[in-house]
Amino acid sequence: MADRRLQVFHAVARHLSFTKAAEALFMTQPAVTFQIKQLEDQYNTRLFERGHGQICLTPAGEMVLQYAEKILALSDELDARLGEMTGEMRGPLLVGASTTIAEFILPRVLGEFNALYPQVRVRLIVANSESIENRVSEHSLDIGLIEGPARQPELQTEVCCTDELVAICAPGYPLLSETSATGVSPEVLRDYEFISREPGSGTREVTDNHFQAAGIPPQELKTLMELGSPEALKGVVATGLGYAIVSRLVCEKECLLGTLVSIPLQPPLTRMLSMVYPRDRFRTRLVTTFVDFTKQKMRESGL
Repeated sequence: MADRRLQVFHAVARHLSFTKAAEALFMTQPAVTFQIKQLEDQYNTRLFERGHGQICLTPAGEMVLQYAEKILALSDELDARLGEMTGEMRGPLLVGASTTIAEFILPRVLGEFNALYPQVRVRLIVANSESIENRVSEHSLDIGLIEGPARQPELQTEVCCTDELVAICAPGYPLLSETSATGVSPEVLRDYEFISREPGSGTREVTDNHFQAAGIPPQELKTLMELGSPEALKGVVATGLGYAIVSRLVCEKECLLGTLVSIPLQPPLTRMLSMVYPRDRFRTRLVTTFVDFTKQKMRESGL
């Protein structure tokens, strides 16, 4: 119900980028520029200073941002309250998820949720945990599912379940000859070629912490490459180039087929999978229902 121009302005002000705002709003950049120009014409003042490839808010823009945040929050609350009065669960739900969660946990959850609430239109955004957390903080996502707790204090974290990480390698890879019955230690892994996730990934963060806890700085690992998805990671590891550390959910099928071997880590490495959402934003019945439903389904899956 809120003025679309205010929604566009809010996105540009938060990103300080027309390009990033367009991506977050699923619009073209010219359309975003047009909406901002209309708003500036309405108030007869410039809201952004542009120059040297960067933009910043003018004093008028700072004031408009303060009011835009209040207006948009009230508009969302009004839409939600009216929907609840009709007894219908309907409308858009913007969900963000880290790559591992999006590829190996959410598909079934979203399918079952849609079957129960066919009037809800879920839109899923997939990125690494850091990016998802930032988008939730900017209010361009209603809720995010990430690997670990939120770092930003304005976000509320709800832990859903635990996830175990394991080392994987190709059958016959030399690392297997040094693996004991209890698993493989960081000291042993240090001597083998490592295929790593990219910076910003939740898996990368807990993996770095695992080695640091053993007194091994991550930069001392034999890192051959950094890859942006679990599927790419498994593809490279299957060639025999090195080992990787992934969620056990990621490699179940390949281990059953015999194309990869899973090795427990010693000491064991687990992490929390969490949902995050803005702490100061009205939480609609739709968001609450999705949170409760997803937590239940993740626990039922044995995580």
